[in-house]
Amino acid sequence: MRITIFGAAGDVGSRIVAEALSRGHDVTAVVRRAAGVNRLPSAVRVITADAADPVQVVRQCAGQDLVISAVRPPDGQEQQLVTVTRSILEGAAATGVRVLIVGGAASLKLPGQGEVTVLTADDFLPDSVLDIARACQAQYEACLVEAKADWSYLSPPAMLVPGERTGSYRLGRDELLVDADGQSGISMEDFAVVLLDEAEQPRHQRMRFTAAA
Repeated sequence: MRITIFGAAGDVGSRIVAEALSRGHDVTAVVRRAAGVNRLPSAVRVITADAADPVQVVRQCAGQDLVISAVRPPDGQEQQLVTVTRSILEGAAATGVRVLIVGGAASLKLPGQGEVTVLTADDFLPDSVLDIARACQAQYEACLVEAKADWSYLSPPAMLVPGERTGSYRLGRDELLVDADGQSGISMEDFAVVLLDEAEQPRHQRMRFTAAA
């Protein structure tokens, strides 16, 4: 499969690159700055482009089988996430390429609390992550109103951290997944497994899903 990955040099993006390469896929890694090249394996094709520019996105989507967006803006520029997501959705729609989007947990409902979400729950999120959580909520809403692109939106659990690749995970839809101890988490490595499993065997087209250990 020919896969283009935007945000490929980030913490999650670099693990998606590694997982895709380990499965024998032909990977094109798109980074915004040339400095990101140093974080990527030599086996990957690296392109420098601005994912916020739909014209550049179309150029990188053309001829590919799949596009993955793992973009995360720097602190203080969180709203760029919405702009970039819309640009990638537009590029995917224009080229007819399926797109998998690494999203956020903000819009997931809390178990047993009705319509209360990670973002709207009192004191669930620390102030330090509220801006990116709001941006992720808006990102998900941008997907919901997109009528042309073939998208899937993967929400992480509460904790997404570096760790081990076990290949084991649980899937969900619109509710935050927690274990018997009330913990909600997955390693970035296993998160990449979830995404590539979806890439190879689509089960959540034009919908959101989530995963946890």
